[in-house]
Amino acid sequence: MQNEAFTGLILLSGIDTPGITQALFETLAPFAVTIVDIEQVVIRDRVILTALIALDKSHSKAIEEDLAICAATLKVDIAVAFSQSSADSIAAKSGLLHVVVLGNPLRPSAIAMIAKTLAMQGANIERIYRTASYPVTAVEFVVSGATQQSVRTALAQVSVLENIDIAVQPGGLMRWAKKLVLMDVDSTLIAQEVIDLLAAKAGAGDRVKEITESAMRGEIDFEKSLRERVALLKGLPQSVIEEVRAEISLTPGARTLIRTLKRLGHTVAVVSGGFIEVIEPILIELGITLYRANSLEIHNGVLTGGLMGPIIDRPAKAQALVDFASKEGVGLEQTIAIGDGANDLDMITAAGLGIAFNAKPAVRAAADSAVSQPYLDSVLYLMGITREDVEEADN
Repeated sequence: MQNEAFTGLILLSGIDTPGITQALFETLAPFAVTIVDIEQVVIRDRVILTALIALDKSHSKAIEEDLAICAATLKVDIAVAFSQSSADSIAAKSGLLHVVVLGNPLRPSAIAMIAKTLAMQGANIERIYRTASYPVTAVEFVVSGATQQSVRTALAQVSVLENIDIAVQPGGLMRWAKKLVLMDVDSTLIAQEVIDLLAAKAGAGDRVKEITESAMRGEIDFEKSLRERVALLKGLPQSVIEEVRAEISLTPGARTLIRTLKRLGHTVAVVSGGFIEVIEPILIELGITLYRANSLEIHNGVLTGGLMGPIIDRPAKAQALVDFASKEGVGLEQTIAIGDGANDLDMITAAGLGIAFNAKPAVRAAADSAVSQPYLDSVLYLMGITREDVEEADN
C-alpha cells in the first residue's frame, strides 16, 4: 500500500484517431508526474482512456490548463479530478476474482443482476471487459472484496434466471499455469451418443435410448445399464463400427478448443463410457494421446454383446483425471473436467474447474460452471482465454 499522495484521475473520451494516446502523455511529460494506473478501450469508433497519476500538488493547475488545450486540439473531452488520496491501483490488490459471463444474447438485465448480486456480497467490481463476441458474447469482471465460494453460490441463481453461463475463478499467476482438460465424448466432444448409433443398426434403438437417458439422469447404475445396452448389440457384424464412425460429427467448436489448448501448452485428454473401437481413430486424428474408454468384445468379426476389461464408469472417470494429471505433472487444482451426464459427476467435482456442458440438471447443480450454448470452444472463455488469443494461436 502506497502512502497518501496527491493524485489526479484523467478521463479522456471521444472519436478515436491515431495519435490520441501519444498527445495526452506528451502533454504530461514535462511535469514531475508518475503513472499509477492506466487503461484504454476502443468500442466501435470511440475511445475511452483513463489514467491515474501521482503529481506535485503545485503543478495541478498547469496540468489541467495544458490538458484543456490538448482536448481542444484533439477534439475530445478530457476531465481531471485531483485529490489527496492513496495512489493505490488494482495491481496492488490481492484476492481478486475473475467472473466470466457467457450470453447469447447477453442482455442488460443480466449485467444489472450480476452487479446487484456482487454488491450484496460486499464485492467491488474493479474492471469489466469483453473477451469474445463470437460465437457467444463473453464478458469478464475483475472483482475484489469477496470469497470465491460466496460469489459462486450467489451468482448460481443469476445464471438460471438470466439464462447465462457464469464461471468464478481466483486470479493470480496460477490462472495461467498449464492445465489438463479432460473431456467426456458422447454429447460433449461429439454430438451423438455412440451406443444409440450402434443400437439403431441392431434394431434396438428405442430400448437402448430409454436405458441411456435413465443412466444419464443417474436413475440406474451405469455399469448395469451399459451391460444391458451392449447385450442388445449381440450379433452385429464388426463392420458396423466403421459405419457408425462415419455418422459421428464433432460438437461445434471442438476442433478450435483442442487446437487452441494444445498451442497454448495445455494438455487435452478424453475419458468415455463409450467404446474405444469407435472413437480411437477420431482421437488420433485430433492429436489426443491420453484417453480411456470401454472395449467391445468381438469374436470372429461379430459383436458378442459383452465387454472386455474394466468398465469406465463414474469412479473410473475420476480416476482417469487423477492418473492423467499425475502423468502430465499437473496438480488437480489445475485440471478442468467437462461432461454432460451423471457418469461425469465424480470427475467434474474432483477437478479444479468442473464444467457441465449442455448437461442434465443434476450435473449443472454439481459443476462449478456450465455451458448452455452448443459451442465447445466457449470453454476457452471460461478459462480467461480471449477470442484474440484464439485467433493469434491459429496464426
